[in-house]
Amino acid sequence: MNYLEQNLNEEEVVKILGYQENHFLDMKGKRIKPAKLSESVSSFANTSGGDIYVGIEEKKTGDTSYFSWEGFNDIEDSNAIIQMLEDLAPLANYYDISFLRHPQLGSYVMQITIFKTQAIIYATSGMVYIRKGAQKLPINSPEKLRRLELDKGIIQFENEIVNESSSEDILESEIYLKFMQSVIPNVGNNKWLKKQKLIRDNKIIVAGVLLYSEEPQVLLPKRSAIKIFRYRTAGIADRDMLEGQPLTIEGCLYDQIYEAVNTTKRIIESMKKLGDKFENVNYPGETLHEIITNAVIHRDYSIVTDIQIRIFDNRIEVESPGKLPGHVTVKNILDEQSARNPKIVRLINKFPDAPNKDVGEGLNTAFEAMTKLRLRTPIIKELDNTVMVEIRHERLASPEEMVIEYMRTHDEITNKEGRLLTGIKSENTMKRVFWKLRDKNMLEPVPGKYGSAFAWRSPEDNNSF
Repeated sequence: MNYLEQNLNEEEVVKILGYQENHFLDMKGKRIKPAKLSESVSSFANTSGGDIYVGIEEKKTGDTSYFSWEGFNDIEDSNAIIQMLEDLAPLANYYDISFLRHPQLGSYVMQITIFKTQAIIYATSGMVYIRKGAQKLPINSPEKLRRLELDKGIIQFENEIVNESSSEDILESEIYLKFMQSVIPNVGNNKWLKKQKLIRDNKIIVAGVLLYSEEPQVLLPKRSAIKIFRYRTAGIADRDMLEGQPLTIEGCLYDQIYEAVNTTKRIIESMKKLGDKFENVNYPGETLHEIITNAVIHRDYSIVTDIQIRIFDNRIEVESPGKLPGHVTVKNILDEQSARNPKIVRLINKFPDAPNKDVGEGLNTAFEAMTKLRLRTPIIKELDNTVMVEIRHERLASPEEMVIEYMRTHDEITNKEGRLLTGIKSENTMKRVFWKLRDKNMLEPVPGKYGSAFAWRSPEDNNSF
């Protein structure tokens, strides 16, 4: 095993000792038994990955706790830990080791970086662990182990039989008949379903229902639709800010994707930022299409909840049930692939005008489309049991530049309008942006306006706008 040896300076040591244990970081003393340490290794590998620093002790003075550097005198003193890591198959390609040397003490802290794995990693005791916050939790029941297998994509819920179904539900479906006529016209309908392993014992599997049933929601209720919400706010989702009733998009997955994209576009086109005084909100169509497609074909259909699309004044949130599958993380998602629903991904690509034309490139296309419009790229977050993509309507410019650009076509601007324009939440922070522009003779207060009506304008002797 190759490892990196790194000499730290005092500032770097202070920084490490100031870390707090969390979902991605753990501190362990050098006397920890390798078998015990393997539990933490298992928990990180089975969740989102993280760093373990071995050689740092937690100490207390009264009610105050702190971390102290108590490293290995020699790198060879950690050999038992290295052997444990090498024995934890199939961890081999999913960890790195660095030895961090203290500038004065000369001792070493072992930094073990664990990457999220495709397979389940067991501790040396045979128990499986996951990471939640700063804790490692045992997977101590068949139900929990199955949940982990679904999260990692080791088993696919799309292959489960839908007991209330029968093959006739598909064979008589108009969607399936059109699909066969346009895509595979010379193959018997029932024969093709069997060849694709979409039916077993005359019952349909989940993937078949979702792709070809006219109403998958009848057989898979509360887990196979899309909900669209419109909130008249740039803040949090609040029931009081909800405009109208949530819209429900149903039907087969192919129809859902296109209807959800078109409905979202229609709502966005009806919106204006800062009322009639400002521009129509504009998001690239490729971004909306690819992110919604990604949410539909990669979601975890074993979780009983629908996809949610929430449209705010300054952003769109697309929340899809299920964690990121396999070894995919928020950091590597644009470079790595791991399909939770490979049948759905493959077969929906056979439809005319397939929503996933460039399989595996959807999110990259979404990000590139935002950049072309000089908008900030989407933010991907992995939450407790969902993945959320946030598409913000924020320009790739400083707040000052955004205000200057706005003033080219407007007579004045208030603090509230400035905050909506720039995405700044603090009234005082927005004031400082205006003061900077005032000091540069780019803005001046509008005479006679005070309190909440206070506004800024371009100086009359300033021709820069």
